[in-house]
Amino acid sequence: MTEREEYPQHPVYDKNSIEFVTVAAQFCSFVENCQQMERGTFFDKMPKLLSLLYLKTSVLPSMDDTSFSELTTYVTEEEYEYIQTKLKSVIGQYDEYLDVFVEDMQYSDTPILSNISEDIADIYQDLKDMIGNFQSADIDIMNDSLKDCLDNFKSFWGQKLLNALRALHNVRYSNADFEDDEFLNEENNEHNFFTE
Repeated sequence: MTEREEYPQHPVYDKNSIEFVTVAAQFCSFVENCQQMERGTFFDKMPKLLSLLYLKTSVLPSMDDTSFSELTTYVTEEEYEYIQTKLKSVIGQYDEYLDVFVEDMQYSDTPILSNISEDIADIYQDLKDMIGNFQSADIDIMNDSLKDCLDNFKSFWGQKLLNALRALHNVRYSNADFEDDEFLNEENNEHNFFTE
């Protein structure tokens, strides 16, 4: 008897959970390969992926109370910085935006700058860790990884997603002419964590 047959009603096997994990994997793959695409393609596809990710996360079923399984962290600090650097190189001059949904804003007399690349890298880190743990096929770890990801969505990266989406929308539907951007799709000599 497979684990799925043994726990057919468990939330990790819910249609919405499976669809969320699928979209999360697509998002992570897109981010990992972003340096291979043109800037216009990135600004066309990333808002769609973020919108779909928000929808799929918001309809996740409630997970069981955590069993305190030991979740593994898959994205190292070095890998995080690598991802953010790649995102920043694709986004280029459009990376910075004014953020009004930060706690420090109420104490500031000046606007606070945020970065699309950092927002997306934060989302990527949480989703990549969730996917790695979910692939364990251990029902408790799968449950805890989804619950942890959903909790982080509510308290942290859901707002980052919406902020990045707003900034991407602003660029995408402005008069930005990506044809004139001097963005070359060159493979660089940096260590690539995702093709080894």
